[in-house]
Amino acid sequence: MISKGATRNSNSRRIKFARRFVSALLHMRNQNPRPGSLSIEGSVRTRSQRIKIAAYLSMAQAVGSRRAWSRAVLSKLGSRARRHMRRMGRSSLGSLKKKRVIRSYSPGELGQAKKLRQLVPGGETMDICSLLEETAHYITCLATQVKVMQTLADNFSK
Repeated sequence: MISKGATRNSNSRRIKFARRFVSALLHMRNQNPRPGSLSIEGSVRTRSQRIKIAAYLSMAQAVGSRRAWSRAVLSKLGSRARRHMRRMGRSSLGSLKKKRVIRSYSPGELGQAKKLRQLVPGGETMDICSLLEETAHYITCLATQVKVMQTLADNFSK
């Protein structure tokens, strides 16, 4: 049974994600690519990658730093942005060194847990209980992403 608080929390997360995602899409639309810089195929591939990144970033920002998977996504996308800024010649945001713990797998650990560790952002460093909790939350967030994106697609296809 889902409590009213859980439903309200899910709805607020959906609203936060939708606002951030639509804002990111509008920002992408307003950026004019240089004419002739990419082929049509390359342009579509680049745009789809940017939409995917915007979706992940929007969801991680909507969740905040309360969850390990969202911190991992924000960290990964933040380091990608820092690399891109350095390549473009802009000022660097500074090198943020992070200690990364590599988890060794015991021989008795389930293969499914190993696969989950690869699928859930930040899962490599979690114990099995935390991994299952983060996986459940990550799945609900992905379902929210799908619902919001489907709603947007339905509204714009009319």
